[in-house]
Amino acid sequence: MRPILFFLIAVLFIPGLAEADQKMIIRKAQKSIHLSGYTRNKTAITVSSEVSGKVLRTHYDVGQTTGKKPFFEIDTTFIDFQIQNTLQAIDKIETSLRKSETNVAYLNKEFLRMDTLHKSDRIAEIERDAAESKLAQARLESDAIVLEKASFETTLQELRERKRRYTIYAPKGWIVLEKIAEKGEIVASGTPLARVGDYRKLVIPLYVAGEELAAIRKLPKVFPAQLENRPVKAAIHQVNPEFNEKTRKLNIELLLKDYKGEKRGGLVFNLPLEIGTQGVLAPRNAIVNRYENPRVTVKATKETVNVLILGESNDDLIIAEDERLPVGTELEKK
Repeated sequence: MRPILFFLIAVLFIPGLAEADQKMIIRKAQKSIHLSGYTRNKTAITVSSEVSGKVLRTHYDVGQTTGKKPFFEIDTTFIDFQIQNTLQAIDKIETSLRKSETNVAYLNKEFLRMDTLHKSDRIAEIERDAAESKLAQARLESDAIVLEKASFETTLQELRERKRRYTIYAPKGWIVLEKIAEKGEIVASGTPLARVGDYRKLVIPLYVAGEELAAIRKLPKVFPAQLENRPVKAAIHQVNPEFNEKTRKLNIELLLKDYKGEKRGGLVFNLPLEIGTQGVLAPRNAIVNRYENPRVTVKATKETVNVLILGESNDDLIIAEDERLPVGTELEKK
């Protein structure tokens, strides 16, 4: 008898039978959709020149990744001459300043001597005042030289800052999308030289309806998706609140997370979603459809209810809502 009992128990717990009983329930209708898009760079910028001059060297071409080297080097000959002239002017002023300081020191001693003689009534007051006037004049001349030196030092600082702009860098780790200027070209201030993009992180722009956005927001913060039919992780990067009147959709961007694969634009992205729809879900094998008159039977009351089929979803049919068939109603299997 033991083998027979074992067989009976096993039949009672066949997974398929248990699942069939569970599926005879009216559920809220949802439909499966797939949102598709293509990867692109997270950010792209134009590299421009702030100065005019001749391009002496370039270090990157289209498709290459930028590094420590500058992208463009512009001829600095003329600004080097300006810097050299300013340095020479500063040297000349420093010589004048030392001479002036020496003269001030001498006139100060002379004034002290004349002041001592005046106090002992050995010279007239006019001679003492003359010495004081010469000292004051020398100090003013020294102060003027100090100010002139400061002005040239400011000019030198400005020239050196401008010279740094003759060496043009792009953000490190970005990829060159377009190279506009080449070695030997004369460029003007504000001229675009190249375009570079940040492919270290990839984003996917999508246009979605309100219910699609709501479904995405219900997903975990980082949710599963597919890229070129391979599993990846993604997250919401930004949502543009502006509504497109023509498409009646919103523009959003998803960001790939911890992605280690090929990083370029045009990779196919796919996100499966379950979104709400009109009607309710009824199990397909609970609907009797004879003579084009579909109906279901409520298990608890044995009441037969005619239904209107709106669509289908996997093993279920989408039927019109009916107050006799609220969500959770258990049906009989046909």
